[in-house]
Amino acid sequence: MTNAPAIIDEMLRNAKTIAVVGMSDKPHRASHNIGRYLAENGYRVFPVNPALKEVLGGPCYADLDAANSAALKETSSAQTGHGIDLVDVFRASEHVPPIVDDVIRLGIPYLWLQDEVIHDEAIARARLAGVKCVQNDCIYRRHAAWSASRGGQ
Repeated sequence: MTNAPAIIDEMLRNAKTIAVVGMSDKPHRASHNIGRYLAENGYRVFPVNPALKEVLGGPCYADLDAANSAALKETSSAQTGHGIDLVDVFRASEHVPPIVDDVIRLGIPYLWLQDEVIHDEAIARARLAGVKCVQNDCIYRRHAAWSASRGGQ
C-alpha cells in the first residue's frame, strides 16, 4: 500500500491534537525529537507511554483512552467536542493491531505509523472503519517538506 499525498496533506492540515504512542523521554530517541518538533510547530501533543509519568515537561499518558480523555478536557477541545485527531505510532509493527482497535473505538480520524512500522492487515481494517492512514513514513520529514512548500506556514 502506498501513502496518498492528498491524505498526508489533509492530515497535516487538519489534525491539531496528536497522540504520540511510544514517545520516549530520552532526547536521542526519534519519538522524543519528533514529538517535540510537532509541539513546536503548533500541534497539541499528548505523549503515550505507560512506563513514563512525564515527557517534555508535561504529563505522559498510559494509553490512548487517557490521552483522549485529557485532550477532551482541555478548553479548546471541550468547545469543539474533539479529542485526539491523529495517532502517531512509534511502536513495533506487532503492537499495531490493538492500537488500531483503540483508534477505531475512540473515533480518531487519522493514524500515522512511523518509518518501518508496517501492518497491512491492521491498516486495511482501520481504513474499512473510515480511518485515514499512513504507514512506514516519517511525519517529521513530511511535515518539514509540507511546511516548506507552504512558505514555512
